[in-house]
Amino acid sequence: MNLISENQKYKTLLLNNFIRYVKIWSESSGEQAEKGVFPSTPQQWDMANTLKDELTALGMQNVTVTDKCYVYANYPASDDMQNSDSVLFLAHMDTVDEVSGKNVNPQIINDGTNFTKDKTDTIITTDKNTLLGGDDKAGIAAIMTALAYITSEKCSHSAVEVIFSPDEETGHGMDFVPTELIKSKYAYTVDGGDLGEMETECFNAWSATVNFTGKACHTGYAKKGGMINANLMLASFLSKLPVNKMPQTTEGFEGFIAPMESSATIESGTLNLLLRSFSNTEIDEEKNIIMKLADKVKDETGGIVTVTFKQQYLNMKEKLDENPRVVERVVKAFKEANVNVVNSPIRGGTDGSRLTEMGIPTPNIFTGSHEFHSRNEWCSLNQMAKASDIILNILFDK
Repeated sequence: MNLISENQKYKTLLLNNFIRYVKIWSESSGEQAEKGVFPSTPQQWDMANTLKDELTALGMQNVTVTDKCYVYANYPASDDMQNSDSVLFLAHMDTVDEVSGKNVNPQIINDGTNFTKDKTDTIITTDKNTLLGGDDKAGIAAIMTALAYITSEKCSHSAVEVIFSPDEETGHGMDFVPTELIKSKYAYTVDGGDLGEMETECFNAWSATVNFTGKACHTGYAKKGGMINANLMLASFLSKLPVNKMPQTTEGFEGFIAPMESSATIESGTLNLLLRSFSNTEIDEEKNIIMKLADKVKDETGGIVTVTFKQQYLNMKEKLDENPRVVERVVKAFKEANVNVVNSPIRGGTDGSRLTEMGIPTPNIFTGSHEFHSRNEWCSLNQMAKASDIILNILFDK
C-alpha cells in the first residue's frame, strides 16, 4: 500500500514536517562527546522537546524525554491486532558537525528532473551555506507522518514504539538508550539514503588514538639540546599511512583507515583515526598497520609513541541472520509499496548497529536523503513518502 505517497494531504504534511525539523538547529559535537558530555550540545534538547510536544498532540502514549535527551513514545495495537508483534522505529535528532547545521534555509524545487529524473518529484535542498539535515530529519519526518496516519485514520495496525536519539553522528547515540522502556523484540532505523536501500550489514568500527611525546628545548639550540619535535613525528606517521587504505580510495566491502583530527606542539601531539572493515580479520590487520607505524616513527625519532584502540560498533549481519523475521517483514513491506529492495552494505553505522549488539535486531531503511554531510545535500519528497509507506506496511503486517 502507498497510503502516504498517493495521498496529497499526507504528502503535504510530510513536507511541512521535514521543513520544520531541518530549521531546528540540533548539531552535535564530536569533540564534546569524546569528553563525556552527553548530549554533546544543548541545542539537541530543543529538537527533543519539539518532538515531545508533537507526539503528545498526535495522541501517542507514554511520551517522554529522558534525562539523557532520548524521546520515547508508544501507541497500542488496534483491537484486531493485539497478538501481532510490536515494532520499534528509530531516527536520530542530531546533525553532523563537519558542516554547519545552523540557520538552515531549505530550498524547494517542484521539478525533480535534474535530481531523480522524476518530473513529479519535489526536491528539498540547501542554499549551499549549510547542510540540509536530511540525515536524519528525513527519517524523523517519515516516522512522524506515519504516526499521524495511524493515530488519525481507522486502520488495523500492530503496536508501535518510537525513539528519537541524540548524538548518533558522534558515535554515541545508543550509549544511554532507555532499553527499560522498550517492549519490541525488533526494530528498524529509518536512516538510509536512496530509494530501495535496505541495509542489514555495516562496518565493524574502531577508533585509534595515537599520542606522540617529543622533547622541547630552545629552538636556537635545538641541535645541541636534542629536540624531538612531536609535530614532525605526527607528520611522519601520517605520511606513512597506506594510500590504498584511505576512505577516498576504497568502496564496497573494502575497509579503510581514516585520519580525522590532529594537533601537536613541539612536546606532544595527538592523532585520532577511524578503523573500518566488514571483517574482524581486516580490523586486526589495520590495527597491526597502526602499531607498526608507531614503532617505526618511535625508532626514527627517538620520541615516544603510544596507541589506544576503542571499539565503537560491530557488524550487525550475524545477529540479523539469526532473526530472519525482522528482515522478512521489511522485505514484504517494500514489495507492497512497489519498491525494489537494494541490498547494500552500510559504509558506516547506525544506531541500529549498536541496538542489534544489545539484542534488538535492527535493519536500516532508506529515507530519500542524498549527499548527506555536505552543502550539496538534498532530499526527495517522493522517496521520503515511500519510506513512510513502508513504515505503515510493516505496522499493517499480521
